[in-house]
Amino acid sequence: MLKATAMLIGMFAFLQVYSIQSILPILMLDFKASEVQIGMAVGATVMAVALMSPFLGMLSDAIGRKSIIVGALVFLAIPTALIATSNNIETVTIWRFLQGISVPGITVVTIAYLGEEFKGNAIAELMAYYVSGSVLGGFLGRFILGHLHELVGWRIAYYVMAAITLAGALWVAKTLPASQNFVASPKFRTALGTLSRHLINRYVLSATLLGFCVLFSLVGCFTFINLHLAHAPYTLSTGQLANIFAVYLIGVVITPLSTKLIQRFGSARTIVVAVIISIVGVLITLSAPLWLIVIGLAIMSSGVFITQSSTIGYIASNVSEGRSLASGIYYMGYYAGGTAGAWACGLAYSYGDWTATVILLVAMQVLALIIAAFGMIKTPMHRA
Repeated sequence: MLKATAMLIGMFAFLQVYSIQSILPILMLDFKASEVQIGMAVGATVMAVALMSPFLGMLSDAIGRKSIIVGALVFLAIPTALIATSNNIETVTIWRFLQGISVPGITVVTIAYLGEEFKGNAIAELMAYYVSGSVLGGFLGRFILGHLHELVGWRIAYYVMAAITLAGALWVAKTLPASQNFVASPKFRTALGTLSRHLINRYVLSATLLGFCVLFSLVGCFTFINLHLAHAPYTLSTGQLANIFAVYLIGVVITPLSTKLIQRFGSARTIVVAVIISIVGVLITLSAPLWLIVIGLAIMSSGVFITQSSTIGYIASNVSEGRSLASGIYYMGYYAGGTAGAWACGLAYSYGDWTATVILLVAMQVLALIIAAFGMIKTPMHRA
């Protein structure tokens, strides 16, 4: 039951974060927006997550876990509904930013909760289910919104998305067990001292830099592949674009299976292989046939999901002090990467379409490879 709980929290946390990607071509037409403006509408949410993650981490360390998770889900429903009232792309971007403010209250606090309540291999396993849930949420958000737009229009679709989020808040309030091992750390000075130690902690720093590269690649790829496939010769509709995100479902299966690799070879070695897989996937998307592009996206995203699961497990297993704050720092870097990816890949796409975007994505993934190979501390391998 706890595995299902971790998975569903991850799903509700990420249901809204990237849902807008499936309707980007429609919003460009409706609001006469540029590629960079569209990129920033995507990036606004991840920018807010980056800014708020450390603060919600400190707040959670002071007052608890479950109440913040449930409250954040309730708050998330409000700007989700308000997106439906937008009259221009700038207003959409504002509401998207407000969506992002609440997300760390779910993500950062859940990771801290799992790190406190469980030990050893149980952490890696539950983290994998949580990441699988976040992958599922990322897919369902895009899938539901894309198909709802074709049925009722994107404005009504956002009201439906808000209702789904409220239902998620009620579900979590009812089923998430209360913390058993939480110890409050209410002093701000104590939090600042913990923060200063985290900023020179090699585990935290390497994971944070890697997280920046990971989400830069994922957001940049899955934002602008929509524009690429909406144009000739593919000219996909919003529903068809939403279907493309079914490749995320492969990550739901692969991520828990990667737990065995992490337990045997360690996070660092697993990440090196996963990043190489991701690079291969991005390069495949340069091919012409649509079916081969979809395969490339599946390979690329699977590598990213394994990397993410390995990285957050790396923090949870190696950082014992101020776990929520450490998770907050990681997510600040992670989502700052998403914001940078949305902006920089928007510039690349406007300059040289999908080919220029792929060149930038590969360059960022090579940087991730260097960080994993030389920056992360390798643990002893466990032989079967």
